[in-house]
Amino acid sequence: MHGWTGRILRVDLTSGNAEYEEIPRHLLEEYLGGRGLGVRLMRDYFRLDPFDPAMPLIWSVGPLCGTSAPTAARLSVVSRSPLTGTICDCSAGGRFAARLKSAGIDALFITGRSVQPVALSLTPEKIDIIPADHLWGCDIPATVAGLKSLGSVAAIGPAGENGVLFANIMTGEGNSVGRGGLGAVMGAKNLKAIAVNGDRRPSVADHEKFDRARQDVMRLFKASPVIFGPLGIAEFGTPVLVDLMAQRRMAPTGNFSSTFFAQSANYSGPAIKQTCGARKDGCYGCPIQCKKSAGDGSGHLPEYETVSHFGALNNVHNLHAIVKANHLCNELGLDTITAAATLSAWGEIRGRFPAAEEIPILLEDMALRRGDGELLALGSRRLAEKLGRPELSMSVKSLELPAYDPRGAYGMALAYCTSSRGGCHLRAYPISHEILRKPVPTDRFSFSGKARIISIAEDTNAAIDSLVACKFSFFGASLEEYAELLTAATGVAYSPQRLKEIGRRIVLTERFYNCANGFSRKDDMLPERFYSEPGSSGDGIDIHPISRERFEEELDKYYRIRGLNSSGCFDDKKFLEKQT
Repeated sequence: MHGWTGRILRVDLTSGNAEYEEIPRHLLEEYLGGRGLGVRLMRDYFRLDPFDPAMPLIWSVGPLCGTSAPTAARLSVVSRSPLTGTICDCSAGGRFAARLKSAGIDALFITGRSVQPVALSLTPEKIDIIPADHLWGCDIPATVAGLKSLGSVAAIGPAGENGVLFANIMTGEGNSVGRGGLGAVMGAKNLKAIAVNGDRRPSVADHEKFDRARQDVMRLFKASPVIFGPLGIAEFGTPVLVDLMAQRRMAPTGNFSSTFFAQSANYSGPAIKQTCGARKDGCYGCPIQCKKSAGDGSGHLPEYETVSHFGALNNVHNLHAIVKANHLCNELGLDTITAAATLSAWGEIRGRFPAAEEIPILLEDMALRRGDGELLALGSRRLAEKLGRPELSMSVKSLELPAYDPRGAYGMALAYCTSSRGGCHLRAYPISHEILRKPVPTDRFSFSGKARIISIAEDTNAAIDSLVACKFSFFGASLEEYAELLTAATGVAYSPQRLKEIGRRIVLTERFYNCANGFSRKDDMLPERFYSEPGSSGDGIDIHPISRERFEEELDKYYRIRGLNSSGCFDDKKFLEKQT
């Protein structure tokens, strides 16, 4: 078999058993890997409570991982989110994904719950479940240091151990399996960390064709101003978006009560580079190097969502405080988006946003579930409900919105609501065409045509997440080039259309899982604030409330395109039986 290894490793932490199984070839060809394969493997488990020992935590790489395909050293982790209740996948890059593939597997399927804290060590020759009592309670850097002799490490921090509903999983290289609380699922299994190592490389079916396709991708990267331009993400990282969002009057500020923050330039991409001596960094083998590290060696610097949410969303303009908050989240194992958004909701409810110097203590309280942290650890939706102000949770399906105010980009408004995992910008990423004007510009203040654009983009991104490739690649390359890479690697003929059809199957399967767990049209809605309150107009830009009537018209169109009923679900109860 080319590209894939064709094997899955199933580990039951309750019994301590581990065994390899063959993955049917048709599942690999029709779901690829990453998100798609993980979603398919969840078929018999999605109705379980996220903390049920039988709930799987699935780690899945793609057929291009382990090859020299650009940005393909990535994996997806799939389970059911304890924060949202939706099916949830998170993608992360780094050495860990490459090492997992080099251990000779396409997927790691973990179920059960250990009696005591353990770590899992994998190589092609050996599977060990080792005691980790001495690591329980340690932060992520200390955990990684304690296991680094075993290979590349992915670990949870105190937040995951304590069941914080938005706990993440971090790899030793600083990459985050960030959203939805999958770190809490891992903690509920008493699994502190996974260490992987290996030396196996996937075979490539057609080396000459693969090399040509790779050269095409690299040429397109270099020609892309979004990637390698003077203000591209390779130069300044994702915080280059700070100034752009300020100019567009769509920077979420004060828990989304306004859309402009006058001091945002303090933490823009250029400001971070100048103040922190930012140097290029990135995922294993990635030519873009969009991540940035501090010049003094103190670690990774925050991404756009993090600087914006610990900045404008909480009315904080101190860059050093924002950088410190990012470091703490990475050490404690907290999703930065939900952590910051929960603080902002709490701040608006109590009438005072946290001061910069308060945030580190509050983050520690969250991770340890002490004092106010017991409530903050629940995420903004549950916190706001308990405090009697549910309307002040800026979330969709309980997942806090990222740093693009939907009043400034109507495609983003729709995409937040149709996303299978809740308020997420990465399922369709209409910011690409509404703000960055790639591949073609669309009117950001119009819903016209957005239902079809979003459905196509969701299918495309589901395929990308299953390859598994980085979405930033597609600011330069397209599915056409990656279909060529995939065909050359696997020896199976793929076209852009076939990849989109695979993506559509994945998106609909996720929708079916959510509907079976009680989600429907009522959950595909923005918080009331966006329909009733304007944003911060200025500089010739008017930010109006979103028309609920027009939004719902476009949502109806989306449902029709997807073949759903008016509730956003399926009339055909045998939908899954018709899938591969």
